[in-house]
Amino acid sequence: MECTMVIAGSAGEGIQTIGDVLADTLSSQGYAVFTWQEYESRIRGGQNSYTIRVSESPMNAPTVEADIFLYLNREALEKYSQRLKAGAILLGESAASESSIVVPFKDLARSVSGRTIYANTIAMGALAAVVGVEQAALEKVLTKEFAAKGDEVVRANHKAAALGFDHALQACRDRCPWTFPKKEKAYYLISGNEALALGAFHAGCRFIAAYPMTPSTGIITYLAKHWEKAGVFCEQAEDEIAAVNMALGASFAGARAMTATSGGGFALMVEGISLSGMTEVPLVIVLAQRPGPATGLPTRTAQGDLLFAVHAGHGEFPKAILAPSDAEDAVHTMCRAFHLADQFQIPVIVLSDQLLADSRFSIENFHLEKAVRRSFLADPKDFTDYKRYAFTETGVSPRLSPGQGPHLVTADSDEHDEWGHITEDLVVTAPSMHAKRLKKISFLQKAMQPPLAYRTEDAEDVFCTWGSTKGAALEAVEALRRTGARVGLLHWSELWPPPVAALPERVRLWAVENNATAQWASLMALGYGRTVDKKVLRHDGLPLTAHDIWRAYHDLA
Repeated sequence: MECTMVIAGSAGEGIQTIGDVLADTLSSQGYAVFTWQEYESRIRGGQNSYTIRVSESPMNAPTVEADIFLYLNREALEKYSQRLKAGAILLGESAASESSIVVPFKDLARSVSGRTIYANTIAMGALAAVVGVEQAALEKVLTKEFAAKGDEVVRANHKAAALGFDHALQACRDRCPWTFPKKEKAYYLISGNEALALGAFHAGCRFIAAYPMTPSTGIITYLAKHWEKAGVFCEQAEDEIAAVNMALGASFAGARAMTATSGGGFALMVEGISLSGMTEVPLVIVLAQRPGPATGLPTRTAQGDLLFAVHAGHGEFPKAILAPSDAEDAVHTMCRAFHLADQFQIPVIVLSDQLLADSRFSIENFHLEKAVRRSFLADPKDFTDYKRYAFTETGVSPRLSPGQGPHLVTADSDEHDEWGHITEDLVVTAPSMHAKRLKKISFLQKAMQPPLAYRTEDAEDVFCTWGSTKGAALEAVEALRRTGARVGLLHWSELWPPPVAALPERVRLWAVENNATAQWASLMALGYGRTVDKKVLRHDGLPLTAHDIWRAYHDLA
């Protein structure tokens, strides 16, 4: 059984509460749930949507076609009517077609409290009835959701949900084929931002400084909410310049540290990235992408900052770029980011985006045992004459933190010698130190993990993806394979420097990206000497779907 529900309404009408509670209810029943949101940049008004995809097993990809469409106002119906599947059930306060189920949300809400405040809970109960959720399961989640507000509020929400449930159930008889009874299965339902935060904690992060910026804010919010258990010190900085420098200071002092931002904030952090490169202080930055330039579409999704991340910072120095694809991958990618940052003493940039950040994923097992957590700090007992920037075969010098032992630990943004003292020796020291830092690149490249290859053995066409487009591309591969198309997938989660990989020969390569200029395709040409043959691109602020890829394949193949 699979079903896609779209909840649409204006900001302030409670569509996120409806979506979150229903998603939690379905998850508690043992089903795999994937949710994604698209919303306007305003506190009230506009029209937004919350999509829930529920199935027997995880399907971590957005879809737009709705089996059930709940609309909280007529404008929402008009805006999203093109998302309806043939025969879709419509649920609203007024009839829109013969398939409409009419529930007077506001009138029923007045019978609960004399006001319309519970209209969204009425709608929630009605949607639960239409999709075939057990009423008791919904009430259990409502109790948990509103327990902090007191028993009276919990009882009122139970009453409101029951009214909506009963009203829709009467209208739904013989019309609604879905049912989701309790199963003996358990999934973690977690958002991308929560997974990134969880990964940072598991990697040993002990400090985060950030300035709030959509869609990255949820990372520091989650860590701050759970700081007593996580042990991560959280600082809301006055701006992004302060945030990156605070993180560098904490890392220099010996703590694993990070910051998180979006494109505009990342632009302010660029000098700090160069500082990390010169001082060889490890740094992890989450860059949650959204459409630009400037403020652009601050609540939408994009993959437009890849080249910016690769080239961020003045001067030449090594850095790594990673890009998780889903929540489970986000946990492991953050562990890898801290590992690489510490191992090579470099900045590591983790590219997220609004789709990954705000979506919720069903994870059966995080497999945390696979996430290696290792300290690369040196032992002060190993040195009699400690040189912070000693020349080595790999370019990675032994790193101590200040106060770790009796040795003097220095750092300077100017060019320096092996001890860390400023130098103007342009004949020997400066060029040698520059070469030392660049020497890390070849060793870093060998440490980067190769792309995932899926069904490439007999493929004639191979989709090349990175980051959050993986789920949609995998779904498209399976759908196209069922029609006889010989397609496969190469997916990169570690992007720069390009990991060593043998790309399949005698196939057509397709760039599948959420940007306008096929940025990964340009890096593939640079790193692998391969030019893509076709491009599937989307850059309107909405995520690529399997249907987008399917349609482009048939149009361009």
